[in-house]
Amino acid sequence: MSQLTGGSTRLRPLSGPASRTDLVADSIRDAILAGELKPGETLVERRLSELLGVSKTPVREALISMAHTGLVTVVPNKGITVRRLTLEDVRKVYEVRLLLEPWAAMATTGTGAPELLREAQDALNDAAGLLSSGHNNELSIANRRFHRALYSGCGNDLVIAQLDGLQDLTALGVVNLLWNRWPTWREEFVEHAEILAAVNDGNTEEAERLVRAHIQQSLTNLATAEQAKAQA
Repeated sequence: MSQLTGGSTRLRPLSGPASRTDLVADSIRDAILAGELKPGETLVERRLSELLGVSKTPVREALISMAHTGLVTVVPNKGITVRRLTLEDVRKVYEVRLLLEPWAAMATTGTGAPELLREAQDALNDAAGLLSSGHNNELSIANRRFHRALYSGCGNDLVIAQLDGLQDLTALGVVNLLWNRWPTWREEFVEHAEILAAVNDGNTEEAERLVRAHIQQSLTNLATAEQAKAQA
């Protein structure tokens, strides 16, 4: 059931150039990743436009763009819904991340950008405070911020854009699929701390190796789950 019928929500009237499609998309994306909009939930343009204080046109454009990145799905006779990921979907996400993210983390490490190191540390600190909170959506968002800080300085806009979309799907998948089977957020936090230590040291090869191993572990867990499902 949607949380949008009452209480706090991230879908509030937008300030600034509220007609811009990217601002609308960012707000809807935040609500999805925060768990306010659930997998399988139909996204009604009129309702979203009322919550955001914009016309239906930028909402429609935002939903179309999000369908291209895979966070929402066009369902015949139903409209656009929040994507309901399968184990196979998540496996494919991690497979592409495995191809791109270790290199991007290595390239970012080589730049030694202090602002990105601060962003990664801030995200890691936020995650530390959420480990025992039970707020897994917020924890997954903190993890997404951590990963983005590690790859966003790689210097390749195409890779960054691809990884941004993959990280959205990862955040959606870990809360609704992976962490239900493996509550591994503490282990992931330790791995993140090890990765950040290598990045802080400017050790590009170690940063690449640790990011690769981090993603590979999730793929191993997924393979186990898919095998168990096939044998059931």
